[in-house]
Amino acid sequence: MRITKRTNIAVRLLMYCAANGGRLVTKAEIAECCKVSENHLAQVINQLSQLCYLHTQRGRNGGMTLARRPENIRIGDVFRDVEGEPPVSECFADADNSCPLVASCRLRLALRDAVSAFYASLDGITLDALVCDNTDLLRLLQPVACSR
Repeated sequence: MRITKRTNIAVRLLMYCAANGGRLVTKAEIAECCKVSENHLAQVINQLSQLCYLHTQRGRNGGMTLARRPENIRIGDVFRDVEGEPPVSECFADADNSCPLVASCRLRLALRDAVSAFYASLDGITLDALVCDNTDLLRLLQPVACSR
């Protein structure tokens, strides 16, 4: 299973916001620190805002903060919300499925179980668990460290 660039950016963005809680962070500082384009980042910010992971504030003194407490953000939910439930293989795609084996294929069941286990594993991880007491990560996600 591959994680899309969008989901990768979303998790980095959320970690940055969690590491810099208590203040508004800007798109420019996140782009610099997390090494992502501002265009991609803007799309992810918009999506995470619509999904109520971020609170955004426009204007000269604008920026964003987490809309939820880090301990209430499960990484499995972030992956599902940003990725959607992508088909792992053709047999999971309703419209484009042309596999003649789908009705009796045991691989399909094994893949479904593997995807469920993947998300279940991520459901046990919160944003807080990724950031809290992770001094190396916190050091990397500070604006001063990012501009070096």
